[in-house]
Amino acid sequence: MVPISYYLVLAAILFSIGVAAFLIKRNIIAVFMSIELMLNAVNLTFIAFAHEWHQVSGQIFVFFVMVVAAAEAAVGLAIIIAVFRARSTLNVDQIDLMKL
Repeated sequence: MVPISYYLVLAAILFSIGVAAFLIKRNIIAVFMSIELMLNAVNLTFIAFAHEWHQVSGQIFVFFVMVVAAAEAAVGLAIIIAVFRARSTLNVDQIDLMKL
């Protein structure tokens, strides 16, 4: 059996990579992927604790987080496509939606 600390260390590493990519990357797609990576790291933590404590509530909460992440992905990709069509770029620094 794998100890819970391994799962928590893996989740912390994944979350750290997501935060670093969110702060460093300038492409909207890369920023979007880093947010999804952070959500998956949190889901891994919920699953690890749910398995350790033999509770189903953590797994149910992960299901709801996955539903919200799927909806966020659909809406986020639609916004990214709309921004690309309007500005012809996906660079965060070059997108200024308040200016025409």
